[in-house]
Amino acid sequence: MYRFSRAIYRELANEIVEGPTTAGTISNHERVLKACESAIERLATDRHYFARPARSLFNDIRPYFPMSSQARVFQVIDRYIACADEFLSRQPMTGYDLAGNPLQCRATTRKGTPCQRMPLPHNGYCPSHQHLAETEETQAREAALAAA
Repeated sequence: MYRFSRAIYRELANEIVEGPTTAGTISNHERVLKACESAIERLATDRHYFARPARSLFNDIRPYFPMSSQARVFQVIDRYIACADEFLSRQPMTGYDLAGNPLQCRATTRKGTPCQRMPLPHNGYCPSHQHLAETEETQAREAALAAA
């Protein structure tokens, strides 16, 4: 997955503005790279709860670029995040995420513990908790109608 974060960094590296550095502080280049890597890692491990990854990453790294290149920075981020999302959606559901952790249903039980069952690939809920996915879809439609 790091190929996507490194590609974002490589394409934007020459436009990063270096600020004054002191001993013991990390450079702006390192900050941008770490932000790219953490955004891609979160996209890979927590896709259902990462609503706007491109906007989130852009907001994290935009202070390190001049105003004149902000539009291009967002376009680069948006393009690579879309590619990473498409790549992740094509991965087979094997019971483990990309970090090797076993997949679990997104719901919690009545006792408040996480559901241990294997989720379905299209929404992250097990067959017993499919009604929660339908509730989320209804809430999203209502929010979209309210915003319109």
